[in-house]
Parts: sequence; C-alpha cells; structure tokens
Amino acid sequence: MILPSEKYALTIDEAAQYFNIGKNKLRELVKEPGCTFVMYSGNRCLIKRQKFEKYLDSIVYL
Repeated sequence: MILPSEKYALTIDEAAQYFNIGKNKLRELVKEPGCTFVMYSGNRCLIKRQKFEKYLDSIVYL
C-alpha cells in the first residue's frame, strides 16, 4: 500500500486526513482562482501534495 506521503496527488478525503484540514475548507481552497495545486480526473478533484505543502508554507492562516 502506498503511503499518502509518497503519492503525487491526494483525494479530498486523503488530503483532509493527511494535512488535518476540513474537507469543506479544502473544497473552498480548490475553487479559488489561480489555484495551482489542484487537478481533475474526470469529476474527481485531486490535490497535488507537494504543491499544496508549498502553498501551506507560504500562507499565514487558513
């Protein structure tokens, strides 16, 4: 089984558990204009883990 820390992209559920952020907050963040850490596979929203980590490092608060 692949650990979330080894994955390129995480689902909303995986990202919420991995980053300890609520699912609703993640959905809000991926809808913001200029969001660079999200990609879609069909209807499924995937969060690019490393880019999201850099995003979190760059902001002051959520």
